[in-house]
Amino acid sequence: MKNDKTDFTQGSILKKLALFMLPILGALVLQAAYGAVDLLVVGRFGSTSGLSAVSTGSQVLNLVTFVVTQLAMGVTVLIARYLGEKKHEFISPFIAAGAVELPLLAYNMLSALFRGMGDSRSPLIFVLVACVVNIIGDLVLVAGFHLDAVGAAIATVAAQAVSVVCAVIMLLKKDLPFSIRK
Repeated sequence: MKNDKTDFTQGSILKKLALFMLPILGALVLQAAYGAVDLLVVGRFGSTSGLSAVSTGSQVLNLVTFVVTQLAMGVTVLIARYLGEKKHEFISPFIAAGAVELPLLAYNMLSALFRGMGDSRSPLIFVLVACVVNIIGDLVLVAGFHLDAVGAAIATVAAQAVSVVCAVIMLLKKDLPFSIRK
């Protein structure tokens, strides 16, 4: 499971940490871009009340995302610890908790799992896919069907659900040192 790039116990820690951190930073920036894309599309194709709703909703979503991301970072540390201690039976509850939550929480919990296994690039890919789906959804639902703020909300939740599905599929394809069960 461990390779030279994810083993922080040997070699240049600063270089490995920077390579691990950059995809996390990219994913956080992309997650924050959700609100900006929604604002741009609703501002261009929606109403002023819709724009106000998206602006307010984006602020609330950013707060929730911040809190969930910080909790997920703690989960990342625990998963890495349990993997290092070979206590794999403690990891499955994290996966189960993430699988039944809302899409935003599930994405962050699954991303924490990947990062805990030393993979910070996959969560970046998931959020990139979600951003593309969100942009397409915004354009179709807000510009095409004139659903205003509701269309932006549907596109955002759908995009996050797609990222969760991608994460689960990739997780199931990985050779894991622990089991995934209901």
